[in-house]
Order: sequence, then C-alpha cells, then structure tokens
Amino acid sequence: MLLHLSISNFAIVDSLELDIPSGMTVITGETGAGKSIMLDALGLALGDRAEVDMIRTGADKAEVIASFDIQHLPDAQKWLADHDLQNGNECIFRRVVTREGRSRGYINGTPSTLQQLRMLGDMLIDIHSQHEHQSLLKKETHRKLLDAFAQTSTLCDNVNQTYQRWKKSTTKLNILSQQHEEVADKVQLLSYQVHELQLLDLQEGEVEALEQEQKMLANAESSMHYCQQAVMLCSDSDNSSILHHLNITQHALSKIQPDNTFINDALQLLASAQIQVEEAVAELNRFTDHFDADPNRLQEVEQRLSAIYDLARKHKVPPEELCIKQQALEKNLQELESSDESLEALTHEIAQLEQEYFAKTKMLSKQRAVSAKTLSQTVSEQIQQIGMPNGYFQVQLTHLPTHTPEPFGMEEVEFLVSTNPGQPAKPLQKVASGGELSRISLAIQVIAAQLSTTPTLVFDEVDVGISGGVAETVGQLLRKIGSKGQVLCVTHLPQVASQGHQHFFVHKQVKTDTTHTNIATLSAEEKVTEIARLLGGLNITEHTLAHAKEMITAVE
Repeated sequence: MLLHLSISNFAIVDSLELDIPSGMTVITGETGAGKSIMLDALGLALGDRAEVDMIRTGADKAEVIASFDIQHLPDAQKWLADHDLQNGNECIFRRVVTREGRSRGYINGTPSTLQQLRMLGDMLIDIHSQHEHQSLLKKETHRKLLDAFAQTSTLCDNVNQTYQRWKKSTTKLNILSQQHEEVADKVQLLSYQVHELQLLDLQEGEVEALEQEQKMLANAESSMHYCQQAVMLCSDSDNSSILHHLNITQHALSKIQPDNTFINDALQLLASAQIQVEEAVAELNRFTDHFDADPNRLQEVEQRLSAIYDLARKHKVPPEELCIKQQALEKNLQELESSDESLEALTHEIAQLEQEYFAKTKMLSKQRAVSAKTLSQTVSEQIQQIGMPNGYFQVQLTHLPTHTPEPFGMEEVEFLVSTNPGQPAKPLQKVASGGELSRISLAIQVIAAQLSTTPTLVFDEVDVGISGGVAETVGQLLRKIGSKGQVLCVTHLPQVASQGHQHFFVHKQVKTDTTHTNIATLSAEEKVTEIARLLGGLNITEHTLAHAKEMITAVE
C-alpha cells in the first residue's frame, strides 16, 4: 500500500510530506483549495502526462516521490526483479518535471520510462475519477468491465493476440494469392534466364584466361616472327650473333695478364652474360617448339567470349560477375517456386489459428455468460441501494453474426438499464440521465473495488450527484472496502466523510501575496468541526456540531 507521499513545487504546493495510513482516508477541503492536488501529484509519480504548468510559479522544477509497501504483492516483486529494480519490501517512485519541459522518472533510484512507471503503478494503485461515468456510454468499456469482473481479461488478451496472428497470416495469404499469376510469369522468365546461364556454364576466372588466350592466338604469326628473329640475333651461325661476339671478346681479354682484377671481373661478367643468353635462346626455342597457332582454336575462343559478352550485356553486369548473377537468379527462382508451398503452409497455419481462436473464445463466452448474470444482479442490488429503488441493470451478450475471428471474442457486450417499473431494459445512452449514469458508474466502481486485488484504491469525487441516505450507503461501502486495505477518497459529502478512519483537510494559505496549499491530518475534535462545516457551510452552529458528532459516533 501507499506509505508516504512527498510533493515539492507542484501546482500551488510548496512542500508537503504525508504519511498515508491504511484504512479509509477521507480528503475534504474548501472550494478551490485543491483537494485533488494530492491525487494529481500521485498520478504524476505513477506515469501520468507531465505539463510545465504543473510547476509552481517561480520554481525551476516540480518533484513528487511516492513510497509503497510491496511486502504482500508477489506480482510487483516479480516485475521489479525481472527489471532488476528490486529494493526489498519497499518501492519508491520519483518524478521530476523541469521548466524546460523535460520529465524524468525513477523507480527505486533507477531512471525508468513512463511505460514502466505506469505498468508497475497499475499493480499498486487503482484510481476511480468522477468522470468515469462518461466512458460507460462506450461498448468497449462495457466489455472491459465485464472481463474485469469475470477475471477474464488475460483470456481476452490471449484471444486478441491469436486474432492478430490470424489476421496477419490471412492478409499475407490474400496478398500471395493475388500475386500468384504474376509470380507464375516471373518464374517462367527466371527459369529461362537461369537455364541460359547454366548452359553457358561459366567457370570462375574463365573470362580472364580466355581473353589472354585470345590475345596470344590473334598475335600468333607476329609472335613467331619476332621470336625467331630474337633467336637468330642471339645465336645465328653467320658469325654476327651475340654469342659469337661474346666468345671473341672473352678470347681477346684472356690474352691480357691474368692477375689484373678489372680484367678478371670483366671476364666473369661476360661469362655470366653468355650463360644468360644461352638460357634465353633455350627458352625461345622451347616456345617455338610448343607454339600452336591453331586458327580453329582462335575461332572457338572468340565464339565463347562473344557468348559471354552477350549474356553480360543482357544482364547489365561485367562478364566476370555473371556467376554471381546466376546465383542470385537461382535463389530468386527457388523462393518463387516455393510460393506454392508457402500458400499451402499459410492455409494450414490459418486453419490451426482458427481452431485455437475458437477454442479460446468458447471458454471466454462461457465465463462471460456466467459472470454477466452475476454482474447484472449485483449492480441491480447496488443501484437500488444508492437511490434507484426501482432500477435494474442487465449485461446483454449478443453473438456476432460471423464465422470468422473477431478481435475480442464472438459476442458484443452492452449494458442495459431500466429506471422505472414495468419498463424494459434499454441501452444506457437512451435511458439513463446524467445523475443516474453517475450512480450506475459508482455502483460498478464499488463492486470492482471489492473484487480488486490492487492494495490502494482512490476515489476522486465519485459521489457527485448523490446525497442523504444514498451518500451514507456509499460511505459505508467505501469504509468496508478500506477496512480490508487502503482507500483514499476525495469528497464533499459529510455522509461519506464521516465514515473515514482518517481525515485529511486541504486548505489554502496566503503568505506575502503567494498562495500555498497545505494538507493537515485532523484530530478527532477537528474532524467534528470539518463534518459540521460540510453540513452547515460557513455558519457552524451547536446544532450542526452535534449532528456531526452524532454521525461520527454512529460510525464508530
């Protein structure tokens, strides 16, 4: 439950520290004092939208800290552990809003997103506002309230998740079916292109090898001519070759005195040159001996290159990338050829999802039908106690006329009401007045609160539009709920306020032309005075004080 609330520079609150006890805590105050400021600050700490105008005039930032005891809340403890935010049996929310428009949230000192604040906050506190009756005009609200009462919200979420998967698969199947003819044309074209490339059977590095061979074969005659010419210049027998002159030179130098270093070095170089020329001649002879100037081979090479170049131009890629192109086309073809398998697999998947969906909706419909009767009876009894003695409430389930999945089950949920004897129940928006709608909403909220597992319940002026004995009944119900947990109730009715286990009083103070809001915990005597003020206004008489004391004593 909520243990402590710290508010700093929020609205017209300068600084406020509140310890929140268990039981029913009533919050009253003068008109315009800001009775809901405490609840607004609490909502901010738990992830409500932040506005710059929330910051107190003259301050740079607003800050709210809310501390909760989660000792008996295993779901909240698990959530904190899953997010590595645990802090023993205490959970601390902190929210800071700056004048620049920035907002930061923390859980147990760790920066957290607004979504995380809201998710955890929903496990700790449930806020009912005076405007909730307006949402009762929406059928979506009717379904959610029935599912909350029937404790089928999780099952309904599972139904919706299955529906979303079914819808996604169905949409995909429809798209694939519409594209089937187009796919067939693509398969035919890709099959031809792949077959063409497979017939070509281009090997890695083949283009470069063919181009080199083509150049060599095309220049065969000139290559042979120049090679033979080189052999003749190096070793011809007409005494004019390089080898002949090297021999003569060496012979001449050998006549010089043998101990001359320069001559010896020159002779060694000439001998080396002679060896290299002889090796060069041997290589040239080997080339001419093995050279095959085959015109037929040249034609084959050129035809092969022509075929490669043609396909490369056709596919708009360099010739050496044709292998990569072939692999890509083969992959695309394989994917398209498997579309029939995808159609079959999707059809099977959709059938399974439908089976799963209808199995879940059958359970959901059964539980809704049982709970609809119970909720109808319970709300009818409740509204009769709070000022609609002849009214009765009915939860109507209408089976949807379709055989395909729907987002939230196979029935429409609608709340009907009859406010006068002998009149059939009709939809709320056609029958209930504003005051009646508020009472029906209050009855449902009280019932929901009795079933809620949330430890802290907040009621923000939900008793608008009631008075007298009806207000007393509402106060008794809220006190009964508070006896089992923690209830915070903002009210202006003495019949409700007198039922509180504790009483907070909200009042304004003006200091140096600045307005401040304070919240005080009333003593037993102060509580009597405040109930008397609610009964009689500004002029508190002995009679109103006695009446107030009598109301409080009757509760105790």
